[in-house]
Amino acid sequence: MATYKEIYGTNVEVLASDPSNPVEGQIWYNSTSQTLKGYALVAGSWATAGPLNTARRLGAGAGIQTAALASGGLTTVAVGDTESYNGTSWTELNNLNTARFFTGGAGTNTAALVFGGGPPNFGETESWNGTSWTELNDLNTARRALAGCGATNTAALGFGGFSTARTGDTETWNGTSWTEVNNLNTARDGPGGTGTNTAALAFGGNSTVPDVTGDTESWNGTSWTELNNLNTARAFLGGAGTQTASLAFGGLTTVGIANTESWNGTSWTEVNDLNITRFSFVGSAGTNTAGLAFGGEVPPNVASTEEWSGPAVQTVNITVS
Repeated sequence: MATYKEIYGTNVEVLASDPSNPVEGQIWYNSTSQTLKGYALVAGSWATAGPLNTARRLGAGAGIQTAALASGGLTTVAVGDTESYNGTSWTELNNLNTARFFTGGAGTNTAALVFGGGPPNFGETESWNGTSWTELNDLNTARRALAGCGATNTAALGFGGFSTARTGDTETWNGTSWTEVNNLNTARDGPGGTGTNTAALAFGGNSTVPDVTGDTESWNGTSWTELNNLNTARAFLGGAGTQTASLAFGGLTTVGIANTESWNGTSWTEVNDLNITRFSFVGSAGTNTAGLAFGGEVPPNVASTEEWSGPAVQTVNITVS
């Protein structure tokens, strides 16, 4: 077996402190802490963070890990509660004008969009300006259990859901009104969604046959293309990221699950699970390396929030067994 020196051309350095700019694969001995260390790729993981003020499921999420928005949902009744996350804790803000759950969401924590939902089926769209919600033009097809994505409250995409049946209907939002565009290839409700209104990803959900699907589709601004499936078919899951770099987490098979998968633009890879199982549209925000999961159902409803730190190269202690 090759030695470290044969591979890297040098012996393991002995240092009084960790180097300030290590390179991936570098190994050294810290003589102060008497620890063998290295700079290596570490798998992503979830860490518990500050809980929502109101435990709920089936709400909408928007924003990034350090600046997120949770709106609407179901406690024992439909609620319009809105909360903002600053990377540490949640703060209660002004409610949605229409209390609802099973909604689509998009945007940021200062410029968000909530649309659709129930019960039974809503087309109502509301825009958030960082302080309050304003009612705007409705979806063309009122529905619940749809997915949404988009970078702002002026450019969003809504797809899938349930109207009179599971649907693949897709609509794009321009800041004023919704326009019907090409449908998903697989009609479904309860899918996950990430990306923008011109480059989106749809994954999972309840389809007609079989009931729960792992189908993944990519949107190019005009049409949907079928890609590789999730490893674990599920519905009512959370999602964070972009069309080419997404995270799918939680959801419902026949039971709630904690499974997390990472998307690289081609295929899904199973990574570390959520700390708790959760489904019923897990609230979600962020990216596939800095994601946020909040609320959902275990059951019962949970207020718990978890932060995802994705795969990263970092200093680690090396042990031998």
